[in-house]
Amino acid sequence: MEQNRKVTFMKKRIALMLSIVMTLAMMLTACGTDPTTVDYNGYSYDELEQNLYDNLGMVDAVSQVCVAFGIESADLKERANADYYNYLIQNGASDTQVVAAAEWDAVGEEFGTFTDYDENSFTVTKAGNTLTTDLNLIFTAADESTREVQFEVVYEYFSMEITGISINPVYSLGEKMSKAGMNTLISMLIVFCVLILISLIIYAFNIFPYMEKKKKEKAAAKAAQSATDALEKYNTPAEEAEVTSDETDDTELIAVIAAAIAASQGTSTSDFVVRSINRR
Repeated sequence: MEQNRKVTFMKKRIALMLSIVMTLAMMLTACGTDPTTVDYNGYSYDELEQNLYDNLGMVDAVSQVCVAFGIESADLKERANADYYNYLIQNGASDTQVVAAAEWDAVGEEFGTFTDYDENSFTVTKAGNTLTTDLNLIFTAADESTREVQFEVVYEYFSMEITGISINPVYSLGEKMSKAGMNTLISMLIVFCVLILISLIIYAFNIFPYMEKKKKEKAAAKAAQSATDALEKYNTPAEEAEVTSDETDDTELIAVIAAAIAASQGTSTSDFVVRSINRR
């Protein structure tokens, strides 16, 4: 019985090892597959390459038509010139190619004129429902400096319809690092500016209570001064006063004294009651 268990265990281990080896073999076979022999949903490698060249030629032709007619390709992208847009569509250009012509001209303004391409740079990449073909182009500026630009055609894989054409500069590692560093610096500056703004707003909240306190102190001082002036007026000798003590109203005296006490104590006249006045 024990011997049978050992045999069964060994068989399971051998089967597991065989499955692992077969999986690795399949992965290595897939990695080593020649992309030129793969069928891309009915399209061969050569057909996709030719299709990219056709799109490249049409985008360049649309750009030249814009120059010949003196119109901006960016306007065609926004459908600003309906007549010229319809003319291009009727003569074989697709909407995607017309839109890509605006990017083509923008890259040309920055890097110069399209002069050549690297035929060995053509690649086909499939990721999920998207298939992408790429080719590196050479643009030459007036100062003879050159720049590689990637021409990319994107397909929806199951229908093999072109969903987009993009023209993107190829940046070196140093340029990418420099750009990343600049973006990081700008982001940090934005964060610090926001923090400083928040600090100023928080500090501003401390000013309002201070201003309110000053306003109350000023009002209390004014009330105290008014009460003092009233008391001085009331205590003026009979011969110097405009009115005699007999003409002074006790109600007014009570109000003046109450206001003076309230001002000195920082309270309201409703917090206490003057019941009697003793003159000396």
